[in-house]
Amino acid sequence: MLQKIGNVNIDDTFYPGKDLYSDGVIEDEILEIVKNNPKERYREIIEERASWPIFYHLSEFRHNIVEWLPIGKNDKVLEVGSGCGAITGALAAKAKEVTCIELSMKRTMINATRNSECGNVNIHVGNFKDVESKLPCDYDYVMLIGVFEYGYGYMGTNTPYEDFAKILKKHLRPQGRMVIAIENKFGMKYFAGCREDHSGTFFDGIEDYPKGDGTARTFSRKGLAKILEASGITEFQFYYPYPDYKFPRQIYSDDFLPRKEENLELASNYMSPREQYFDETKFIKSLVLEKEFKIFANSFFICLRK
Repeated sequence: MLQKIGNVNIDDTFYPGKDLYSDGVIEDEILEIVKNNPKERYREIIEERASWPIFYHLSEFRHNIVEWLPIGKNDKVLEVGSGCGAITGALAAKAKEVTCIELSMKRTMINATRNSECGNVNIHVGNFKDVESKLPCDYDYVMLIGVFEYGYGYMGTNTPYEDFAKILKKHLRPQGRMVIAIENKFGMKYFAGCREDHSGTFFDGIEDYPKGDGTARTFSRKGLAKILEASGITEFQFYYPYPDYKFPRQIYSDDFLPRKEENLELASNYMSPREQYFDETKFIKSLVLEKEFKIFANSFFICLRK
C-alpha cells in the first residue's frame, strides 16, 4: 500500500506488519519532536534533553559525512537502512531522487515527518532482500551509512558481507559508486577505553567478538579490503573521518593524513560511560609520526566503483 506524509512517498508493500527491532520509547519521543517542531528547533531540543539517542538522530552534524560528496542534481541515490532520516534530508538536498529502504515503520514515520518537504524521497518499508529485488539497477550512488556491519542480519549466508556487497553492486549504473561508512574494529578509541559501539562491551571488536552472538560486526582496513575484493570490487578509496563517521569534524584520505603539528582535540564518546586509559591526542601524534594513523582510525569511509 502507498501512503504519503507531506511530499514523501511510503511504500509498505513488503512491511511484515510489525517492527522487528526498536530502540523502545525513545523512538516515540523522537517522533513527537519531529511532528511538533521545525528543524530549526532541533539543536535547542538536543541541548534541553541531553539524550544520546536524540542527539544522534537529530543533530545536523550527521550531515557532514555526505555533504562533501559530489552528488549531482541529476543523480539517483539508494539509501539502505535509512533509519530516522538523519542522512536522508542531506541526500535529498543534493540529488534528483532518493530511494530509501528501512525495515522499521516507526523509524520510517520519523524520517518522512522530518523530511516531509522533500518531494524527491521514496521510502520502501520491509526486508532488504524483498525490497531490493524490485529496484532498478541504475543508481548513481548506493549509500550504507552505519549499515554494512549488519550484513549478516540482512543476508544470513555463510559469506554475508561479500554477498551483501555483490547484491548492492548490481544496482549501480556502470560508473556508479557505493559508499560505506563503518567503525574500525581497531579504532584507537577502543584501546583508549571506549566500549564497542554496537555491543557496549569493552574490547569486543579488538578481541574479534569472542561471544560471536552480536548483531553487528566491524572490520579492520585490511579486513574490509579483503571483503570488497572477494565481492569483485577492485576500485575503492579509503577515507578516515575524525573523530568518527557519526559526527566527523575532519575527513582524511591516504593522500592527506593528519600533520604532526595538527591539534586534534580529544572527542568525547557520547554513547556510553567510558574509561580513559591514555590521552588519544598524544597517541594520534605518535601514529602520525610513525605513519600508522589509518590503521587505528576510529572509522572508515569507503567509496567504491562498480
